[in-house]
Amino acid sequence: MEIVLLLLRQIIIMFVMMVIGFVFYKRGYITDQGAEDIKQIIVHLILPLLVISSLWLKRTPENVQDLLHSTLLTIVGMCVAIIVSMLIYKKNNPIMRFAATFGNIGVIGIPMIQATFGDGAVFYISMMLIFVNTLQFTLGVYMLTGDASTMSLKKVIHNPVVIAVIIGLLLFFLNIPRVPLIDSIFEATTGLNLPLALILCGVYLAQSDVIAMIKKPSLYFLCVVRLLLIPLVTLVLFRFIPIGNTLMKQAIFLTTACPVGSNIAILASYYDSDYKLAVETVCISTLLCLLTLPFILYLSTIIL
Repeated sequence: MEIVLLLLRQIIIMFVMMVIGFVFYKRGYITDQGAEDIKQIIVHLILPLLVISSLWLKRTPENVQDLLHSTLLTIVGMCVAIIVSMLIYKKNNPIMRFAATFGNIGVIGIPMIQATFGDGAVFYISMMLIFVNTLQFTLGVYMLTGDASTMSLKKVIHNPVVIAVIIGLLLFFLNIPRVPLIDSIFEATTGLNLPLALILCGVYLAQSDVIAMIKKPSLYFLCVVRLLLIPLVTLVLFRFIPIGNTLMKQAIFLTTACPVGSNIAILASYYDSDYKLAVETVCISTLLCLLTLPFILYLSTIIL
């Protein structure tokens, strides 16, 4: 119960920061260009440093085993998301299929897990970051276009988070020691992740037509699939998979309950899909996750 109360505290903080982003955009303190600049700082600086910091541990047999186990659990979680989304949403509903499959691991998942379980838990979800970013620009693009030739491995390789994971894994396996100055730089920079990410979510919300959005039943059904159904199926499977510790399972499990990833809006715009609907899936799922995440985490404390 203590960990659920901790998450509830974080949910309140998340909500307040989203409101700040919403109000600041409406009042003109944050412009469209300013929001884009914040996003670039998060994607190209803060998230990569956070991932490198989480992976750059002393290589021990226990840590190597944890990395292997977390990879296997990540594969299970991603397979559940892909299968469920494809069973529920057909090819003629590409935005919803993409939205149900890919959660916002970077902007929402990392700060949530970091705040709830501590920096060490980010190590467990590092492989989820690789899988989500890789699959969004391959399988995800195919979902949006129906054209296999549009899948871009080049964009995957050039993704800052994927590059950071590769660097972090090299530092881990080469067992290169860390120095206090590096730790101080990491700590100062990655501490910006939560406030900036949530202020940005508030800006996205302010850019959408909230009244029209909340009147769409299809968006609520999507949230049931993305925020409840996929995590619950994953939770049942994790309960019977005899690998990994409880903290590892909880951290990876929570990533499956994240709201829709913001990359859907970027990719939908680029490939001439329904950009407006894509933005709405991000906004409504981000709002509703404030209600579903405490329930999801509470279930994990009982079952895992």
